[in-house]
Amino acid sequence: MAVSENVRAALRRGLVIPAHPLALTAERRLDERRQTALTRYYCDAGSGGVTVAGVCGTTPQAVAEAELARSLGYDLGLLSLGALAKATNQELLAHCRTVADIIPICGFYLQPAVGGRVLDYGFWRGLLEVEGVVAIKVAPFNRYQTLDVARAVADSGRGGEVALYTGNDDNIVGDLLTAFPGPAPVRFTGGLLGQWAVWTSRAVDLLRRAQEARRSGTGVPDLLAEGAQLTDANGAIFDVRNAFAGCIAGIHEVLRAQGLLAGRWCLDPNEDLSPGQLEEIERVRAAYPGLADDAFVAQNRDRWLA
Repeated sequence: MAVSENVRAALRRGLVIPAHPLALTAERRLDERRQTALTRYYCDAGSGGVTVAGVCGTTPQAVAEAELARSLGYDLGLLSLGALAKATNQELLAHCRTVADIIPICGFYLQPAVGGRVLDYGFWRGLLEVEGVVAIKVAPFNRYQTLDVARAVADSGRGGEVALYTGNDDNIVGDLLTAFPGPAPVRFTGGLLGQWAVWTSRAVDLLRRAQEARRSGTGVPDLLAEGAQLTDANGAIFDVRNAFAGCIAGIHEVLRAQGLLAGRWCLDPNEDLSPGQLEEIERVRAAYPGLADDAFVAQNRDRWLA
């Protein structure tokens, strides 16, 4: 399945693609007004899109989800392999080829701590032989595993057509600034991130400055310092101290504090912030006011909610 040249070119230029939270009422039903407001926020903040359709499960389920995503007009399917924990590389690649025949795919290296699995260099090198692979989201939160993907892209010769997107919320700036080694250096062009579901207009500015720093070679130390702040903030929002148990509630809490969500309710009534997480979120908000886009949200929130 082919992707349009416009989509391919946009991915290669580099985009901010936030993960899109689910806005709920206190009864845990879809809050359509606030769901729409969130989408308007991401669009006005300058994001290049919102998270592509997730394609999960074993092959029959993944096929059904890919067909649904295609029928709804999604450009890509974000292909998670967490349900195939015991599959061999060849079995995984057969699964990927089946899905790619239905919808262009964004490969997804999800960290095992939140449901992913280890995927070695051989898998990624094989995946890059699949024509329908348009992009790869790299989110293992592990530099060695990140290098496996970057090296596979470089060795495949497809570095000019398959876009790499960072999902490493703990090393956003490092990924965006790094030229990874290989026959031809490979770079991340943008990010598809849970972290960028909050403070999105600032994320757009960060990507612009990182791209400029790559061209000019200036401003890198300041960006790396900001990257350390982002990692600290992410640790609080995503509840790293408690193995990411409060990550969704953490995102919702930041959006609630800005008035975009009515509450931080999750689909699971037992899912909420971990003990001490709210204090950590308040700490990083106070410590790094430059990371937040509160003024931008306050200026536009009523229009988005109208």
